[in-house]
Amino acid sequence: MAGSKAEIAAGGAVLAAAVAFLVYAGQVTGMSGGTAASYDLRASFRSVEGVTVGTDVRLAGVKVGTVTALALNPQTFFADAVLSVQSDVQLPDDSAALVSSEGLLGGNFVELVPGGSPENYAAGAEIEDTQGAVSVISLMMKFAGGGSDGAAPDAAGGTAADGAGVAP
Repeated sequence: MAGSKAEIAAGGAVLAAAVAFLVYAGQVTGMSGGTAASYDLRASFRSVEGVTVGTDVRLAGVKVGTVTALALNPQTFFADAVLSVQSDVQLPDDSAALVSSEGLLGGNFVELVPGGSPENYAAGAEIEDTQGAVSVISLMMKFAGGGSDGAAPDAAGGTAADGAGVAP
């Protein structure tokens, strides 16, 4: 009988630890039931590489919302995103939305850059000023190659491949 009481106590401790972990994980990821009121903004990006539903929306490095929907617009071939922003964060209607990176190995997030307009976005408004994700690989290829044809520039600013700057 003493062994079964010890097993019940150990099982209860494991169950309590699991519940505590789930509550903590819900709070850290913003999935807790007591979330603040929010409003939606729409934005279209050329590229949302690295952004998924649930990705952070940040203002000055502070999480102020999440991406709640992503879809391809078949007319523009841009990615349409819905950003849920905390209702206590009122953005000027000339603000910008950028897909930013946490670093070379970090993930992407949507960064809000406030403008200077005295008017604020209304719920459901579209952020017109957007910048999509920048591919680090593409940037490295441009710098490593020196140009689109891979030829290094000569002293006159041209390349040997295009004939510019070549002395007669």
